[in-house]
Amino acid sequence: MEDLKGENLFESVKQQLCTCSGTLAFNPNVEEVLRTPRREIHVALPVRMDNGRIHTFRGYRVQYNHALGPMKGGIRFHPEGTIDTIRGLAALMTWKCALYNLPLGGAKGGVICNPKIMSAPELERLSRAYIQAIYEMIGPERDIPAPDVNTNAQVMGWMMDEYSILAGRASFGAVTGKPLPLGGSEGRMEATALGGWFAVAEATSRLGLDLHGARVAVQGFGNVGYNAALIGPRDFGCRIIAVSDSSGAIRQDNGLDIAAVAAHKKATGSVAGYCGSEPLSNEELLALDVDILIPAALEHAITARNVDTIRARVVAEFANGPVTSDADRILFSRGIHVIPDFLCNAGGVIVSYFEMIQNADLDHWDAATVNARLRKKITETYREVFELARKNDVDLRRAAYTLAAERVVAAMQLRGWI
Repeated sequence: MEDLKGENLFESVKQQLCTCSGTLAFNPNVEEVLRTPRREIHVALPVRMDNGRIHTFRGYRVQYNHALGPMKGGIRFHPEGTIDTIRGLAALMTWKCALYNLPLGGAKGGVICNPKIMSAPELERLSRAYIQAIYEMIGPERDIPAPDVNTNAQVMGWMMDEYSILAGRASFGAVTGKPLPLGGSEGRMEATALGGWFAVAEATSRLGLDLHGARVAVQGFGNVGYNAALIGPRDFGCRIIAVSDSSGAIRQDNGLDIAAVAAHKKATGSVAGYCGSEPLSNEELLALDVDILIPAALEHAITARNVDTIRARVVAEFANGPVTSDADRILFSRGIHVIPDFLCNAGGVIVSYFEMIQNADLDHWDAATVNARLRKKITETYREVFELARKNDVDLRRAAYTLAAERVVAAMQLRGWI
């Protein structure tokens, strides 16, 4: 949801969209359609807590655009929430699906809560209440939720079950990111991080940077950050020298043992204090002299305030919106290669799309098939964006927005909307 610096993600996304409008010669009416969500759902969710008290949570679902197909997007549980951040994330999902030629539109949802202090029964009741509130507005051919920040396969399982109860039939395809026994896909848990690494591999090959032994810092140690830190050394031979979570950051120049760091975090609640590591602040981690910096936490980690401290050769946006518009322009002017979020972190929605296909066909693909198809999608799209950026002498973000917006506009024209 909205980050603690008070930056407005939705405004940033709209500004970035404007950068490609001139290239595509959009008229103001078309641009206004692209900058406006089609529907917003605001709900109140009364939930009985374990102590017997009824607490009313606020929830949202923003359905941004469905020109290319049914809408798709995650649901996050987070205490720092605003509708503008959900709008921005829904817009990013629209461009992400369009960029990868998925027959899907974009949506996003969220509930303002602190899941870290809630019990499993409370989270289940909240998850079911959310689906009850938005049931009539979602479904396999309308809007398909998925996991996001602080939600996981178990939460998706509860949500799918509640949707099926309300529909009166088994409806595995109503939600993606589910547990494997409930129609989930192989590879979904690692998909966002693995897809990000496929994009990084393609970028570094073009920059002449050898991934084997490359120094990497990862901001964030949730599902995406943890998997990014795990996959990098395992599959690409790089060295993770620093990681952080919401409570602290650590550094170890000879490379962190990520499994051991994860065990330490599970035991203590944070990566901070890991044996043999040097403590860092979050700002110090971002400023490390590394080959690859991976922001994998929340929005607006890199802003005009700290962009001059960035020394990485590659900034790979595994998170959504970690670099503000102003900072993005400065990084490009300094020759730092930024892989934009909706190009870099689309692995989750791509494998969610694969999950939808498997559910519709009553099929189940093995992990090798899922990962091979994911790599093909990421690699082909990265090359398309890179060539357009090089041809027009623009950054990757502008090239990616241009391709994505062009496809959404073409679909809206064919539908007769504009």
